[in-house]
Amino acid sequence: MAYPLITNCPVCSEALKITKLQCTHCHTTIENEFELSKFAALSQEQLFFIEIFLKSRGNIKEVEKELGISYPTVRGKLNEVVSALGYVEKKSDIDDKKVITMLEKGEISPEEALKIIKGN
Repeated sequence: MAYPLITNCPVCSEALKITKLQCTHCHTTIENEFELSKFAALSQEQLFFIEIFLKSRGNIKEVEKELGISYPTVRGKLNEVVSALGYVEKKSDIDDKKVITMLEKGEISPEEALKIIKGN
């Protein structure tokens, strides 16, 4: 039985390194120090979101439909993934004028517009 890969030490919480790889067919074993991908640190929920985001080719409207969530929620999840990958989160790329246009078109609610403008 295979167990899910853990990325942090359960004792001290520091990052773990892979030191052994083994073929399940011929049992060849390779020992060395291997690094994990940044994506290994993402939760299952974050990986699922990234899968949907990529399948939608980055189209946030499609992600909204597929997951049944609002625009600010999609942006929030995307920002969470960006942070988890170790990149500095910056204020939303969307300028206030675009948010107002989206509000006028009825694409977002006044509450969602406030969240976006405030950066929450």
